[in-house]
Amino acid sequence: MTCTNNSFLFPSGIGHNSLPVIPFSFSFEIDKINFFIVPSYNRKRNRQQYLHRSSSSVFPILSSSSLYDMDAAPHQGLYPLHRCKTIHLVRHAQGFHNVAGEKDHSAYMSPELFDAELTPLGWQQVDNVRKHVRSTGLSRRIELVVVSPLLRTMQTAVGIFGGDGYEDGIDVPPLMAENAGNSSRPAISSLNSPPFVAMELCREHLGVHWCDKRRSISEYKPLFPAIDFSLIESDDDTLWKLDVREANEDLAARGLKFLNWLSTRKETNIAVVTHSGFLVHTLAAFGDDCHPSVKNEICRPFNNCELRSVVIVDRSMIGSGSSTTDYPGKIPDGSDAPSEEADKKQ
Repeated sequence: MTCTNNSFLFPSGIGHNSLPVIPFSFSFEIDKINFFIVPSYNRKRNRQQYLHRSSSSVFPILSSSSLYDMDAAPHQGLYPLHRCKTIHLVRHAQGFHNVAGEKDHSAYMSPELFDAELTPLGWQQVDNVRKHVRSTGLSRRIELVVVSPLLRTMQTAVGIFGGDGYEDGIDVPPLMAENAGNSSRPAISSLNSPPFVAMELCREHLGVHWCDKRRSISEYKPLFPAIDFSLIESDDDTLWKLDVREANEDLAARGLKFLNWLSTRKETNIAVVTHSGFLVHTLAAFGDDCHPSVKNEICRPFNNCELRSVVIVDRSMIGSGSSTTDYPGKIPDGSDAPSEEADKKQ
């Protein structure tokens, strides 16, 4: 975990029920002998104090004195639960620009790939992730879906986290209209789905690549009627420039600003559907003080339609949420009865 912009970020699989508590007892094999490592024991002492050899295995023996000798484990983090959020990061599914760009990188500069939509294979990827989030129960825990306002990300987001097929007569707007973006897909209902909000901060690298230029919001609204576009200030895309590509460090700074914005939200389980470059440069700021394997879990590049869950920790009161599980105790308040009884007996 690394403190960056007043936040920590952890892979959510670390810790019980997505809490930011990191267990560091693990085993590995050296010369066919299994070692169980007790983190933070004093390595200057004779290790026979800690290890007892039995047959071909080595087991830890923890006496009361050895427990007191343990260092104050610096590899762990403990934070109030209401200062933590679980963020489910998703890279969009395969788009036509991905196919063209893998063959010839210069294709990204082609106006023909303007705001590229998902390929048929990309929709298959969406369907598989949708099955996954439903079978694991994740879809029921998501309280908010934040999505980059481009065609491929919005198609991915509503395909994974949206409701079932839209039926006429249901008095709710669809998340996606039928055949939106030439998808040949039926309409997707917003019924029984979390709210969706579009956010410019989690867009891909801005500029030069036509696939990263968005349409006007007025064009998107009929295609995605139930997505909230109110946080986007300009109808037209004023951020994308034909001859200037956003610098990596600027993209990373924008990503950290986005994480700070997430910290201000009341929701604690949030899905974010975004782009490869945005994820790579944003997450690179985290994990430098972790084990290399944890750093890799955080920072390795995303495949198309990959879902990865992390926990962010607000250490500087950016958010204003209060705990829904803490209990103050001493209710009802009053005299300490046991102490009074003891006084009477004296």
